[in-house]
Amino acid sequence: MWTVRTDDGEGHLEVHTVRPGAPGPGGSAAAGAAARGHGPGGAGSGVVIVHGTLVTDALYLAFARRVSRLLGQPVHCYNRRGRAGSSPQPAGYSAATEVADLAAVLRETGASDVVAHSYGGFVALQAARSVPIRRMVTYDAAVSLSGNLSRRWRPELERSVAAGKLDEAWAHLVQGLETAGPVSRLPLGALRMLSILSARTRLGAEMRELLPTAVAEMRAVLDADAEVSDFAAITTPTLMLSGGWSPAYFAETGRQLAVAVPALTFAVVPGQLHEGPIRPGTRLAVRTARFLLGGPDAASPAPTRGSGRTAGSAARGLPGISGRAPARLRRPGPGL
Repeated sequence: MWTVRTDDGEGHLEVHTVRPGAPGPGGSAAAGAAARGHGPGGAGSGVVIVHGTLVTDALYLAFARRVSRLLGQPVHCYNRRGRAGSSPQPAGYSAATEVADLAAVLRETGASDVVAHSYGGFVALQAARSVPIRRMVTYDAAVSLSGNLSRRWRPELERSVAAGKLDEAWAHLVQGLETAGPVSRLPLGALRMLSILSARTRLGAEMRELLPTAVAEMRAVLDADAEVSDFAAITTPTLMLSGGWSPAYFAETGRQLAVAVPALTFAVVPGQLHEGPIRPGTRLAVRTARFLLGGPDAASPAPTRGSGRTAGSAARGLPGISGRAPARLRRPGPGL
């Protein structure tokens, strides 16, 4: 573990670095010093993972190890503000806070690519409008387009958190976002009971503690509500993925953006839940690595509008890649 100072001078971000062949994340500040030895730009300079809401980066380390092995590059997970060893969310917290923090992590690690999940996908897409990123993959990016996420905001969530009624707050969050699959459709009373029971586990207790940060993050998404045209300036080749079993609004957002923004490609990953990146399995890691290497899942640099933006190879011309992804990535797994 090592830390990155935030550009606003108000805090720091806890970073865990995973390296190819390493048994686990980097364990000291030396990992940060080594990471900075990888210059930005070009294949091989590393990946930063931006996690979602109500979690810490610890849940992404297994995914990071899989991606690191496939790419042969370092992968850096960091705790966004308000959790684990990172500083609290500051007064005036907004999307701009997260964009500046991601830019600082990219600079200090020397990484050129970004992989982001849920709220992290929102942060990454906001960042891509102004921060140099070579290639990017998002999964169920929580972007609000033309107010489409406004109806998922429950004022009761904020009131419950302020009153310290965290079980009730969790129930409103789950019902509003529908990210817990069929569980999301349970009555509030049943969801409150589930929250009480889950609080007896380490992960459940951690999620309850993070509910205040979720309120601020939901507000940030709604405050940054945008039109599709606001993302037209993105030039970073980006693969937007959504799980086949994720709430449908994530896929709808991905489709809208991919139709309008030439640099973006969208695809559904069958059989995957919203929490796909933090679940066991290699499917998402392989899909992610292929795109970052410019292989079979990579978007064409100049896709034709109206073609559905099917994936095409862009590997030729990328430094260090001879036009085909490594054999271990070309062999398709189930459903790929």
